[in-house]
Amino acid sequence: MALKKEKKVEIVDSIEGNLKGIQSAVFVKFDKLKVADSNMLRRSLQKEGIGYTVAKKTLLKRALGTQGITGDMPELDGQIAFAYGADLLAPAREVYAFQKTHKENVSILGGVFEGKYMDKAQMEQIATIPPREVLLSQIAYLLKSPLQSLAIAVNAVAAKKA
Repeated sequence: MALKKEKKVEIVDSIEGNLKGIQSAVFVKFDKLKVADSNMLRRSLQKEGIGYTVAKKTLLKRALGTQGITGDMPELDGQIAFAYGADLLAPAREVYAFQKTHKENVSILGGVFEGKYMDKAQMEQIATIPPREVLLSQIAYLLKSPLQSLAIAVNAVAAKKA
């Protein structure tokens, strides 16, 4: 069923409102996704403060064009939704995690990261970046490791001389 012009304008305005103030968005292709699985995806995204909207590709492209996003938009085939949020990594990470259990129904097609279009491979790389807390603990371990090795070496020399 064709949408009337007023309804299309309303949808584009809604998408533009959703896109204001976001850091990243992920284009999600969903095919033959059961309603229960779709609801599970929406709930998991909402827990992380991530929005999820299904829209026509032409209306989505129009709304993205007015936001000043640069680069070449990846090819969008099939039924498209987009997940968006203020966190740079969370939308991609959450959709990627859901995609692992629903490979035949959900896939990442690309996205917008820091105002630029990214293709599928780039968005999947972004999705696999660990959360901030994990990165901080890895840095702390790297800083601790040389000091720990030095302490072990000094202890071994002291034990040898004693």
